Amino acid sequence: MYAAITPGLYPLHRCKTLHLVRHAQGVHNVAAEKDPAAYLSEQYFDAQLTPLGWKQVDNLRKHVLETGLSKKVDLVTVSTSLRTMQTAVGVFGGDEYKDGMDVLPLVVANAGESDRPGNSSLNCPPFVAVELCRERLGVHPCDRRRSISEYQSLFHAIDFSLASALSQFSISTMADCKNFCCVFPVQIKSEDDVLWVAGTPEKKEDVVARGMQFLNWLRTRKEKEIAVVSHGGFLYHTLSAFGHDCHPSMKTEICKDFANCELRSVVLVDRSMMGKDPATSNYPGQIPCGLDLPSDVAAEKLSDEGNAN
Repeated sequence: MYAAITPGLYPLHRCKTLHLVRHAQGVHNVAAEKDPAAYLSEQYFDAQLTPLGWKQVDNLRKHVLETGLSKKVDLVTVSTSLRTMQTAVGVFGGDEYKDGMDVLPLVVANAGESDRPGNSSLNCPPFVAVELCRERLGVHPCDRRRSISEYQSLFHAIDFSLASALSQFSISTMADCKNFCCVFPVQIKSEDDVLWVAGTPEKKEDVVARGMQFLNWLRTRKEKEIAVVSHGGFLYHTLSAFGHDCHPSMKTEICKDFANCELRSVVLVDRSMMGKDPATSNYPGQIPCGLDLPSDVAAEKLSDEGNAN
């Protein structure tokens, strides 16, 4: 029972801070508020952000700058969807891109009919597109992605190559995941979206399993503070696997729905010793090594030696 739970202590180098963000308002969100059936319309395939969504992005960007979070984030992972990438680069990207800059634009101007200037890739963390944190598959056309080359033509400095490397992340690394159902086929095998199959909705437990696979992959990363820009359904189903061993109010705090462009920070703890990062802030103490016992232990040791004599 949660009443018997005591505070937990974990080595700092076994912990990562995740800054979870749901994408800003998309055109599909607005349409579905009027008629939920709009989610099934091909009109909203890979939906882009609304003008209000871009205002939400600007507000969140201001927040991460004012709080200093923008300087702490080491990596931005983002779902392979137009609206999540628009949100990610708008919030965590560099300043406006200008011609003649000696860096790639993170995103080109007017990407996704946005009427927005491009963002520079200067002075911002690296961005990696990851298939694992996509929205639930096979239900809504707005969750089907475009071809990788289309995205690359818009988001020049987002790394789309890592997803194929994730195919080496084997099932053996997730033996401790109780909710694991299957290994998500993360390798991009086609320019087009071969994972989203109309009329074949992804099971909720498989979304949870995919989320756990994603978190397990994040545990192996060297970065300590990682932004994850994803989707409301994916985040809700993934986080629903947590909080069962804590007070119900904390479970509610962890698992509640995300609003558009909401940011929520959590700590990911590696309790499996899967991560390999050494402790950077720990200090070994007495050097050179020698007898340095706590006073109560030393007293017992002296007493034992006296009895032996």
